[in-house]
Amino acid sequence: MLSRLFSLTSLLLLAMLALAGCRMDTPDVAPDALAQAPVEPPKDTPAQQAERGDGAVSTDPVVVGAPKSEGALPTEWPTAKVASGTAHVSCQADYTTEDGDGVPLESLAFFSVVDALSPCQKGGVLRLRYQGKIAADFTDLVQRVADIADRMGIHKRILDLDSAGGQVEDAIRAGDAIGASGWTIWVREGSVCHSACVFVLGAGDNRMISGKVGVHRIIRMSSTATTRSELNEELRGVYDRVKDYLSRNGVAVAVADLMMTVPNRRLRLLSKDELQEYGLDGTNAAQDDLDRLQLMRRCGADFVNRRDAFMRSFDTECKTAGAGLDEMQACGLELRGRFQFPDAKCPADSPLSEFDRLADVEVAPGSPDDATSAPPPEAGTAH
Repeated sequence: MLSRLFSLTSLLLLAMLALAGCRMDTPDVAPDALAQAPVEPPKDTPAQQAERGDGAVSTDPVVVGAPKSEGALPTEWPTAKVASGTAHVSCQADYTTEDGDGVPLESLAFFSVVDALSPCQKGGVLRLRYQGKIAADFTDLVQRVADIADRMGIHKRILDLDSAGGQVEDAIRAGDAIGASGWTIWVREGSVCHSACVFVLGAGDNRMISGKVGVHRIIRMSSTATTRSELNEELRGVYDRVKDYLSRNGVAVAVADLMMTVPNRRLRLLSKDELQEYGLDGTNAAQDDLDRLQLMRRCGADFVNRRDAFMRSFDTECKTAGAGLDEMQACGLELRGRFQFPDAKCPADSPLSEFDRLADVEVAPGSPDDATSAPPPEAGTAH
């Protein structure tokens, strides 16, 4: 998918991460309460939910092997709404604009999602802000937004996530949907991604982290175990599924081993170095391998080599400490010419291709800003 290849979103959020990285804490241990899912949707923030312990809860029967695909959504979508948190849709990558987090999205009916995403079709970028628990309705949310985005040709997708966790099985289902539909996952400054949320984070094509990421032990709420041995046997099946999931998403299975050692009443925060070491920060290694193969077939080895060189130069020359987003964007645009981008054969795959598309939208043929455009047609003439 074109969206998975060095998108504007990746650059902007990598830049944010570079600026905010110095604020990441070193490994720490924070208190966490009993992990029990509330009956009613929580009214407080995900950070407060973390203190209460809406973390990593497992309830599904333990099965061997990867879960079966549930397939595409039917044309007649079943009734659904966002009930475990709040969702907003914005057509801007950054939340500091006048648009903020965008318009709220509660109903997941077909035309409700269409109405929310329609303004994003022109620029081809959407940001889905979700704050709350990872549950079945969260999976519905990401599936349906991705489905409509595909139909509208909106290929730059950011999941702006703030969650203290939730159901492990729902997080894995949501992660599989995210992994198949080209998302950048962003945990922005002031947000958290704890417990089961980490499985969602791992599924992104890119992961941009300025907030706090933490893990603890999975809880078997449906367990009938009466001894440690029996509980361990149940958890072994859950962790085997978790490890398989992490592996196929380019995340180190050591994350699952680490979770096993942290009591569910505690929370182990991951440092910047640990996030990178475990494959939870930056480019998804598994997706990068696939993208690279597809890009080489489509655009050739020379294109791939130039793109890689551009990315290295952007990291060293443009992402300097203290540089603002505008400066980094200008640096990247100027840098493109040195590596012969945009490429004539593969312009849409070229670095910062979104700027070319946005420029076409802002100064389209026939618009008042287009100095070469013909006068507008008189009333009653065909367009």
